[in-house]
Amino acid sequence: MEPKYEIVIIGAGPAGLAAAIYAGRARRKTVVLEKGIPGGQILLTDWIENYPGFPDGIAPFELMEKFRQQAEKFGAEFKRDEVKSISRAGRGWKVKGHEDEYDTKAVIIAAGSIYRHLGVKGEVELTGKGVSYCATCDGAFFKDKVVGVVGGGDNALEEALFLTKFAQKVYLIHRRNKFRGIKILQERVLANSKIEVLWNSVVKEIVGQKRLEKIILYNRQNQLESELRLDGLFISIGMDPNTEFLRGILELNEYGEIKVSFQMQTSQPGLFAAGDVTDACPKQVATASGSGVAAALAVEEYLSRLE
Repeated sequence: MEPKYEIVIIGAGPAGLAAAIYAGRARRKTVVLEKGIPGGQILLTDWIENYPGFPDGIAPFELMEKFRQQAEKFGAEFKRDEVKSISRAGRGWKVKGHEDEYDTKAVIIAAGSIYRHLGVKGEVELTGKGVSYCATCDGAFFKDKVVGVVGGGDNALEEALFLTKFAQKVYLIHRRNKFRGIKILQERVLANSKIEVLWNSVVKEIVGQKRLEKIILYNRQNQLESELRLDGLFISIGMDPNTEFLRGILELNEYGEIKVSFQMQTSQPGLFAAGDVTDACPKQVATASGSGVAAALAVEEYLSRLE
């Protein structure tokens, strides 16, 4: 029996939506499965001003809505469902969700990643109101402001350095007494006069009414609490790719990201991946979109060979 769909796309972030546009234009019967609102993690940011074609910037929801409308215009179907598993079904694949099962010839996995949260009071309420998880997305909004970065790995150090291009002062808040990032980044951070490192410190609470006003810090060494007034706080403690449902099916790297070829092919024929869930995509809207396009083109080539 012929599968109902030719392509199932898991995830409706920038990668999944871009893939859906190209899959629809190729006249492939395509369904996009998304458990929440189309857009992905980018909806957590205030404003997008580094996506090509929008010199004045654009609201994340507006941009992602344009992506979705374009995909629907070319025939892509959208269903709200959370994928639980993928399994072989003849020459194709069966994607099992909470709500339904989807038989398909090929799958593009664009399930994205989730920013790790501190889990402290005020974090959720002030996300997008001074609290951010992406300096390259939001850093330019803090020109001549005082900001903090939480973390001690490569990404946190890179974000602190990046923010010095805009902010007048950057506090780097790290729970230990030494960084985990590579040596050269450590040297650059410690040599930068705009950066002040707060060692052995953790954020206990994020405070603000309509926007971030200050944070409450706890020093693990002297066991004292203190207040730090900030205009922005960038949480950079890592990301977790949404790949739990793929363990044992696909080859993943040490961080749980899907290993892909330059054509976004995974370790299984007929399964492709794109965006933040892969090991080959910087965490940006433009690069995620590009990888979704690459995956859709590779799927078209794959399906043509099957026919």
